[in-house]
Amino acid sequence: NRDFSRDGPNQLWMSDITEHPTREGRVFCCVVLDAWSRRIVGWSIDARPTAAMVNSALAMAINARKPSLGMVVHADHGSQYTSWAFSSHIRSAGLVQSLGTVGDAYDNAMVESLWGRMQTELLNTKTWSTRLELSTAMFDWIEGFYNRTRRHSALGNISPMEFERRHRQLKSVA
Repeated sequence: NRDFSRDGPNQLWMSDITEHPTREGRVFCCVVLDAWSRRIVGWSIDARPTAAMVNSALAMAINARKPSLGMVVHADHGSQYTSWAFSSHIRSAGLVQSLGTVGDAYDNAMVESLWGRMQTELLNTKTWSTRLELSTAMFDWIEGFYNRTRRHSALGNISPMEFERRHRQLKSVA
């Protein structure tokens, strides 16, 4: 129903894959985004867009966040997300899989917006020579800039990590 609003962490995660060329070939990046804080809670970078890549990003998110049973993980109908391996991983973690309608980017608009920012702020800033160079830059952008520094108007113009820190602080006072 395209309701992305949440009142706390680990209620809705969204996942998607993007790709970008280098002189060596393409690099694919998968993220798992917490819809509440806009924080990238899991990610994976590879030379091929496989079910193993999305499972790796999901495993990172699960290990870092320890979500409650029944939490929703939303993705598009890409073959990686409709694979038995991914569906099985979701079920075994006690999570609920949600798939958008075929060919409808609005269902995953929050992650599509993230890709637009990455495209403008990183990917299109130069011609990338090697996969390693671009992979390293993607890692730095996600962990060093996007989660820690990049401000979001939907979060009161603070970063995802600062938004979560303030939430934890308010929760501990209450």
